[in-house]
Amino acid sequence: MKLRSAIVAVSLLALPAAAIAQPVDGLYVGAGAGYNFMQNQDVKSGGGHLKTNGGVIGSGSVGYGFGNGFRVELQGDYRNEHQKLEGGPAGTKIGGLNQTYGGFVNGLFDFDVGAEYFYPYVGVGVGYEETELKGSFDGKTLSSNTGSVAGQGIIGASFPIPDVPGLSLTAEYRFMATVEDEKFHSPAGTAKVGNQYNHAGLLGLRYAFGAPEMMMAPAPTPTPVVAPAPPPARTYLVFFDWDKYDLSARAKQIISEAADNAGKVKVTRIEVNGYADLSGTHVYNQGLSQRRADSVAAELVKDGIPKTEIFEQAFGDTHPLVPTAPGVREPQNRRVEIILK
Repeated sequence: MKLRSAIVAVSLLALPAAAIAQPVDGLYVGAGAGYNFMQNQDVKSGGGHLKTNGGVIGSGSVGYGFGNGFRVELQGDYRNEHQKLEGGPAGTKIGGLNQTYGGFVNGLFDFDVGAEYFYPYVGVGVGYEETELKGSFDGKTLSSNTGSVAGQGIIGASFPIPDVPGLSLTAEYRFMATVEDEKFHSPAGTAKVGNQYNHAGLLGLRYAFGAPEMMMAPAPTPTPVVAPAPPPARTYLVFFDWDKYDLSARAKQIISEAADNAGKVKVTRIEVNGYADLSGTHVYNQGLSQRRADSVAAELVKDGIPKTEIFEQAFGDTHPLVPTAPGVREPQNRRVEIILK
């Protein structure tokens, strides 16, 4: 082996398998069909050459993938072309249907180029091809077979079908050459021609058994929308027992919350408005509502609100929250409103 070839081989083996390996792991089968064209064959018994018009090719294979890009397979094929003699001695005629069939042992390698649905591959094979020419030789019926050892090179690509795990569409070019000259016998004599050089293009299908289902990238998780926190309340109600102006534990809790939120919003004025129900005289209720406002304002100062920001008002029984008749004791009318402005 030449030094350059050895370096290339070692470099290929050194590549990380995860970067170049196509996921064919295990048994697979394949089949394809297409068009083939054979180069002109020299006629060595008399001169001239056999010219081909091209024809069809069919191929079937069974193989095994090792999961690291390498595959081996057994392949059978059939191809045909129509040929006729050109440039031979005057009066000499050879022509007819050329049919070639046989089998190969192939070694292939699949490349992972980073595309999820495209895997190119290359391969080489060695095998045996039998050729049969059916036609005429100098006016005599010709039906004769000849065989030869053959080799081939393969360049192709597979296209996995996402909906069917393991199934791939294949497209490839194959070059096949026989090693030995061909000899066809007929009553008119023996026609000896050169070896074959055949070019073929095929489309086909390949199915790998036990292939895992192709996983699609998960859809991105939408970013949750966080609702903004509600703004602090700007109005608070403190309620009192009948004929009382002292603060309950719940009242002190409400006043503390108002004082705390006053520091979170732009407050320029804190109104403290006192009220009474209609169970007493107007004069008495006016004084009671003032005492209630004073107790709330004093508690706000304890909670850190400057006294200069507090504006007190006493409305007596003139603004009931729940309208009632005179003399009725209504709990919701015995209140102080704290308004943050």
